[in-house]
Amino acid sequence: MISTRLQDAINEQINKEFFSAYLYLSMGQYFESKFLRGIAHWFYVQYKEELKHAEKFISFLNEKGGRVILNGIPAPKVEWNGALDAFNEAYNHEKFITSSIEDIMKIAVEENDFSTQNLLNWFLDEQVEEEAQTLEIVKKLELVGEHGQALYMLDRELAQRQG
Repeated sequence: MISTRLQDAINEQINKEFFSAYLYLSMGQYFESKFLRGIAHWFYVQYKEELKHAEKFISFLNEKGGRVILNGIPAPKVEWNGALDAFNEAYNHEKFITSSIEDIMKIAVEENDFSTQNLLNWFLDEQVEEEAQTLEIVKKLELVGEHGQALYMLDRELAQRQG
C-alpha cells in the first residue's frame, strides 16, 4: 500500500501531467495556425509523451493499491509571441514539473518508499532530457532569431522529431 500523503502527491502530479499535455496540444494548435507544422509536430509529440507520463503514474498508483482521483484541468494559454516565447514557456514549465517530481521524491525518501523512489528516478532522468531538449531549441532561437530562413529551417528540423 502507498501512504495517503504520497497518493495525494501523485494524484496532483497526474493532474500536472494532463495539464502539460493540454498545454503542449494548445501550443501545437497555435503553430498550426501559423503554418509552422514542424514546430506544431514537435509539440504534438510532446503532448503524447505527457499523456504517457500521466498513464505511468496512474498505473503505478493502481498497482500500489492507491486510488486515482482525477481533478479538473485548467484551460491552457492559447497565444504566444512567437516560437521563442512558446519554447521559453515550455522550458519553464518543464523546470516546474521537475521541481514537482523532486517534491514527491522528498516525501518518498522520508517515508522509505523505495518503489516510489524508483519510479520517480525514472521521471527525474526523463526530466533531464526534456529540459535539455527544450533549452536547446530556446538557445537556437536566441542565436538565429525566428524570422525568415532561420525559422523555416528550425521548423523543418523540428518536423523530424520522433515520437
